[in-house]
Amino acid sequence: MPTIAIIGAGPGLGIATARRFAREGFSVALVSRTQAHVDALADTLAAEGTTARGYAANARDPQTLRVALDAAVTDLGPIEVLQYSPVPAAEFMKPVLETTAADLLGPIEQSVHGPVAAVQHVLPDMRQRGRGTILFPNGSSAATPNGNVAGTSVAFAGESAYGQMLHDALEAEGIRVAQLIIPGAIDGGDPLFASDALADRLWNLHAHPRALPQHRRRRRLKRRKTHMPAKRRKTHMPAAVVPRSLKMNGGCPPE
Repeated sequence: MPTIAIIGAGPGLGIATARRFAREGFSVALVSRTQAHVDALADTLAAEGTTARGYAANARDPQTLRVALDAAVTDLGPIEVLQYSPVPAAEFMKPVLETTAADLLGPIEQSVHGPVAAVQHVLPDMRQRGRGTILFPNGSSAATPNGNVAGTSVAFAGESAYGQMLHDALEAEGIRVAQLIIPGAIDGGDPLFASDALADRLWNLHAHPRALPQHRRRRRLKRRKTHMPAKRRKTHMPAAVVPRSLKMNGGCPPE
C-alpha cells in the first residue's frame, strides 16, 4: 500500500487530502507539532476505514521531521507522496518596512529549511524505486510578492525556487514535483477554495500532472528563440493556480 506523508496536517486541507488519497488506496502519515492533534486526525480517518498514523514534528526543526518520517516508513511503508504544507505563523506576515533580518529567520526555517530536510530524507528511496511525488501547496505570495506579508513572500519564493530546481533534476527519473497556488482563504466560503476541491487538485497533480492546465507562477517575457537542442530544454514544474473570482491578494497560506 503506498503512503502519503502530509507535513502540516490539519482539520481542513490536511485531512481532505488524506481522504482523497485514501480513496485511491493510500495509507496516511499525518505530521504536525502536537501529537494529540495528529492522533485525533488519525482516529477520525481510522474510523472511516483509512490506515492512518500521527507523528509529532516541528517543521522548523529538521531533526524532528527526519525522526517522524522514519517512524512513518517503519509503520506504514515507503513514502510515495510527500506533501509539505505547514501553516505560517502570524508573526511571519509583517509589512516589508517593519520586517527585520531576524524576522525572516522563522519563515525561512519553515519554508526553506523544512522542505529541504523533508525532501532529502525521502528522496533516496523515491529515486531507488523510480517513482514518487513531492507536492507544495502554497499561498499566492509564493507567486506574487506582497509587501504586506514580507516574511512569507520571501520564504515562499525560496520554496518555489527549490521546487522548480527539484523538478528540473528529477523529472527524467519519474519523480514528480508540483506546486498548487491557493490565492484565497481555504474553506472561507468560495467553493473553489474548499478543502475537498483543493484535495482533488492535489490528487490530479500527483496522478495526472500533464492533464491539468498549467498556470505559471509568474508572467514571463516571450521566450527568445534558442539553438539549444530540444532534448536539453528545461520544462517547468507543474504549478497549477486555483482559478479565482477575486483578485490575487497574496499571503493566503494553505492550512
